[in-house]
Formats: sequence, structure tokens, C-alpha cells
Amino acid sequence: MEHVKTSEPNGAPGHLRAAITGLKLGEAAVHRGLTVFPLTSSVGSSLQYLLLEEGLRRNLVTIREVSEGGSVPELAVENRASRPVLVVDGEELVGAKQNRVANLTMLIPATGTTIIPVSCVEAGRWSYGRRDFGVTDRVQNARGRAEKLGSVRQALRYSGSRRSDQGQVWNSLAEEAAALDAESPTSAMSEMFERHRETLDDYVGLVGAAPDQVGAVFIAGRRRCGLDLFDQPATFAAFLPKLVRSYAIEVLRRRGRQRDDSPSGDAQAFIQRILNGSFDDHPAVGLGRDVGVVGDGVVAGALVADDTVVHLTAFAEPNRRRSGGESRQRFASYRQRREALESRYAR
Repeated sequence: MEHVKTSEPNGAPGHLRAAITGLKLGEAAVHRGLTVFPLTSSVGSSLQYLLLEEGLRRNLVTIREVSEGGSVPELAVENRASRPVLVVDGEELVGAKQNRVANLTMLIPATGTTIIPVSCVEAGRWSYGRRDFGVTDRVQNARGRAEKLGSVRQALRYSGSRRSDQGQVWNSLAEEAAALDAESPTSAMSEMFERHRETLDDYVGLVGAAPDQVGAVFIAGRRRCGLDLFDQPATFAAFLPKLVRSYAIEVLRRRGRQRDDSPSGDAQAFIQRILNGSFDDHPAVGLGRDVGVVGDGVVAGALVADDTVVHLTAFAEPNRRRSGGESRQRFASYRQRREALESRYAR
């Protein structure tokens, strides 16, 4: 196992820098176009929290629309537990008026209700199937997570908002669904994963977590590269199957462009680009601080709480900033589709 090679970054928040420079890069697992480099760390964590899935299973957490009428970019999370609840970037929330994904990672305080930012991943439904939300065995596909992270970090830097470019989310999902032969009546992201469940489960079965592993660098096909790092092995192990599905779906979309020869230097260079980026720091939704990273060919975001990096997610190929005209066009598309849904399901 080799240490990640790093140089001294300028202006990096100390705790995030320590978490990244303390990483060790392990030997990759490779399967049909997906390469996964394990990451271990010398930085420990004593944070106590519940995973969202556990909180829902134990009936300690309820997720609902913010009102009877609902609001596309927001949901209400009621945490009745005595510990905070971890909601991870890209986690899929299914139910209520339409399925959503979390816009970023959040540590929801104990014994209270918190409004969280989300994005819709089911453009063709705006009606109650059930009153609350459940969580699935997947997170948003890697391309969608990367684009969403770029737009959310940009919104946070320039306006203090944590909203994504919802029009972009829908358009991207439509392209993915078409490429994967996975269109559905409600344009649900879930159809992509269900349509290819057996193949995705094969990927999951071949990528396991070591006892001391806290993260991984994922390389899908020839281009999509990302990193997820958690504060403790148990959290990473719980999310690894979901993350593998997120990247494996990218491999399936890029049929005929697979790559099985990703050297460790690719992963090291990607980590170095994170450290060389510029950092910004904002109060988080719930507990802790949101730390954003934008660099040469990389965009990243981290939740830091109690001097601990709870979760860092990073992607190569960040979404490039669009012209004002295209942004306005996408916003109009989002607004028109939302109003059409509200009219269709109005009672």
C-alpha cells in the first residue's frame, strides 16, 4: 500500500487538508470498465450519528413534504433520535409527491425538524403515493452527482443558496435514460437502476470494503473519476454498494468505451488536484461547515463537524459554467414543467 503523494496546498482548511494528506491508496479492484482504488486513513473519528436508513428503519426519522402543497427543492426531516442523523449527498428519497435526491451531505440535529435542499429525480409525477419518504439502496448516478455538485457549489458561493440547476438535473436524467433504454412514465431515475439491477448487483458483489477502509477513488470507463471519503469505516462500508451502483451505471451508459488499465497515478493525480484547488467555507444545513473545493478539472465538497471531515465527495470533469442565455432557458423549462405538473394533479 502506498501513501498518496501530495504537495502543500495553499489556503486549504486544516481539517480537510489533514484528512486528505492522511490517506493511503490501496490496490485497485477492476471489473468490466470500473476501477475502484481503496482509501485508508490514519485520521480517526469519534463522531456519533445515525445513518438515515437506520433512523427510518427504527422509526426515529420521518421525511415529508414541507407543506401539503409541497415544494420541489425542499423537504422536511424530523429527527426524534438523541443523536444527529447523516444524510449523504445523492441519497435517493422515494415517496410523497415525487422522488428526490439530497443536494449535499448534511448532519441533521437531534430532536428537531430541519428543512433540507433536494433535487427532483422524477419529473413526471406531482401527486401523493404515500405521505412520507423512504430511502433506497442507491445514490444518484455519478454524472448527475457531479453536475449537481457543481451547480450547488456555484449557487452557494454566489448567492448562499443550496439549490441545484433543476432543469439540468431533469435534462441529464432524460439523456441517461435514453442511453440506457430505461425511460419510464414518470421519468424516474430509479428506472435506470431497476432496468439493469442484475448487472449492477454483479459489480457490487465484486467490490468489497476492507475493515479499515474509509473511502475510494472510482474511475468509470475512460473519463468519469470521483472520490468519496467518510470519517469512519462503518459508514463507508454502508455506502459502498450504493456508490458502486452509481459509477457502474456510468460504465453501462458508455458501452464500447470501457477501460481496465487505470494506473494508481491517475488516482493520485486526482487527489492532488483536490488539494491544489481553491477552498470556500460556509455554515452547513444542520451541524458543521460546508467546505467547497474548485480546482483545475475538479469540483468537491465536504461536510466538516467537530473538527472531523464527515464526508468528502469530489469529481473530475466538473460541469462547466453555462452562458446566461442557456441558464435562463433551463430555468424556464424547469418552471414550465413544474407548473404543468401542478396543473395536471390539481384537485
